[in-house]
Amino acid sequence: MKAKEIVIISGKGGTGKTTITTSFVWWLSRKGERFIIADADVDAADMHILLEPDIKKEENFTGKSVAEIDEAQCTSCDICRQLCRFDAIDVIDDLIYKVNPMKCDGCTLCQIACPVNAIEMIPQTVGKWFISETEFGPMVHAKLFPGAENSGNLVTMVKHQAHLLAERDDIPYIVVDGPPGIGCPVTSSISGANFVVIVGEPSFSAIHDMERAAQTAAHFRVPHGIVINKAGLNPTNEKSIEEFARKQGIPFLGKVPFTRCVIDALVEKKIAASACRDVQESLEGVFKKILEVVNES
Repeated sequence: MKAKEIVIISGKGGTGKTTITTSFVWWLSRKGERFIIADADVDAADMHILLEPDIKKEENFTGKSVAEIDEAQCTSCDICRQLCRFDAIDVIDDLIYKVNPMKCDGCTLCQIACPVNAIEMIPQTVGKWFISETEFGPMVHAKLFPGAENSGNLVTMVKHQAHLLAERDDIPYIVVDGPPGIGCPVTSSISGANFVVIVGEPSFSAIHDMERAAQTAAHFRVPHGIVINKAGLNPTNEKSIEEFARKQGIPFLGKVPFTRCVIDALVEKKIAASACRDVQESLEGVFKKILEVVNES
């Protein structure tokens, strides 16, 4: 049986997405459930800070190829520089041609146009992915190097490895901590998911971005629900979120109170649900609803 995938995302960073995800992992563990943990927020991974994974496997992740000029073969004809639309080719002392890897888009035009075949496309290592063990179970996570691209592909790799582990060990659930926003990493993280949990907070910017995240999930026809984190900060905005969910026919999963206890717990690298009783009690109902929906799918 294929593992059921639960992805937790947010339209805006800082809403408490990882706080909710790690609390879900903690709760599932207490319930005796078996699951794979996947951190798909590869641009700014932070789940490892709380879960402290013990890395068992580490692999390089190869992204796009970047042009490289062989100085010995180059005749300084200037064709490549003239054709490059990304201004990625620098000329040193009017003679030596070099490619700036931060500007090169990997389009291969310079390689095709070079009359003496002096240009080669070199695959770049843009990140790493890991398989680890935590006190709650196996974890697949990754790190994209600063300034690197292809985060969507790295997210796909993380999920693929998680599914391979789940299939090998007959594990029923995969819990994915997704990235914020609505870009390529998000679409990669929710692709194929059984259920997406959208974490919102009662601020104007977060509501706007939460609505866009919900529209993204709806566009890809992925079942999704909404949970409000930091409840109590703005009751009026909380009502707006609930009204949005009602009008759109999106399941409203519940609220998690704003409390100083969560801040103190995170500072001490503790999982919020394990340290804060009111948070634990609020999330109990949220997590039960998530499992009910997922097990019915």
